[in-house]
Amino acid sequence: MDQVASPSRINIGIANEDRKEIAEGLAHYLSDAFTLYLKTHNFHWNVTGSMFNSLHAMFMDQYTEQWNALDDVAERIRALGYNAPGSYAEFIRLTSIREEEGADGVPDWKGMVQQLVAGNEAVCRTARSVLQTADDAGDDPTVDLLTQRLQTHEKYAWMLRSLLE
Repeated sequence: MDQVASPSRINIGIANEDRKEIAEGLAHYLSDAFTLYLKTHNFHWNVTGSMFNSLHAMFMDQYTEQWNALDDVAERIRALGYNAPGSYAEFIRLTSIREEEGADGVPDWKGMVQQLVAGNEAVCRTARSVLQTADDAGDDPTVDLLTQRLQTHEKYAWMLRSLLE
């Protein structure tokens, strides 16, 4: 992970090694979150069937919120003194979410919902891991950011899971 400023120039009360570990964890989180955003947007475009209206609207609400949140995560990585990942190649390398086929491999609405439940749960697992690292290092802004993201993605997973019951 590329550092953007020398360690001696950043003195925010978090040890250099901890900042690096947190930034690396946030890069994984950002990659998971971006992959989930892209998948949610893809499903918004391609959903069909009896659940079209409600899912089309739900997916739009979710991907719009996710898109806006990505910037906060990338900016936190920058505040810690590191470059944020920003290419598809980096996101694919760092994400824990399986990339699906594009327009030719779109599942039915239930398959979409199942994938989005799994994706939101994966984002939560990554967030929890990074949150613990940040908490141990006394990085309250990252803890706060990830706590908010956990609340959102746990809610999304619950709402989507409810459609399958």
